[in-house]
Amino acid sequence: MNPNLQFDFITDKVNNTLTIKREFRAGRALVWDCYTKSELLDQWFAPKPLSTKTKSMDFREGGHWHYAMIEPNGTEYWGWTDYNTIQPIDYYTSTDAFCDAEGTINESLPRAEWRVTFTDKGDNALVETVVTYKSLADLEAVIQMGMEQGLIATLEKLDELLLQLDKK
Repeated sequence: MNPNLQFDFITDKVNNTLTIKREFRAGRALVWDCYTKSELLDQWFAPKPLSTKTKSMDFREGGHWHYAMIEPNGTEYWGWTDYNTIQPIDYYTSTDAFCDAEGTINESLPRAEWRVTFTDKGDNALVETVVTYKSLADLEAVIQMGMEQGLIATLEKLDELLLQLDKK
């Protein structure tokens, strides 16, 4: 990761939240597109060496994203995101869940509410993500699952994609 770009990962065990602030060397509209269009999400939304594939996506209030993160050996980890509110290129809120290939939510794994906000920081974009869990146990479970390391690796893939897109 570029040390000149802002990256904060803050755990708040009182409010059961993670706050991730990440700066990208690209304009806000392009970064928004990378977070909200399946053809772009599929290029970065999983830590190396995993890849991502979208089964279905309907980015609108009340819509969803059903996707898998895939290991090189073919093992799939399915996720579901419900989109709650959307204010284009400013923010969106969503609820995430682990699920299966058919979209059945795994109720035994933590779910979270996400608020993802996009702002300008000079010529760059700053994305602030606040993830709220129902309990401290849920927050601690995702930390143990490697949330911070996974996010760092995933966002580095977004850096690489933004460089490619900027050259086009």
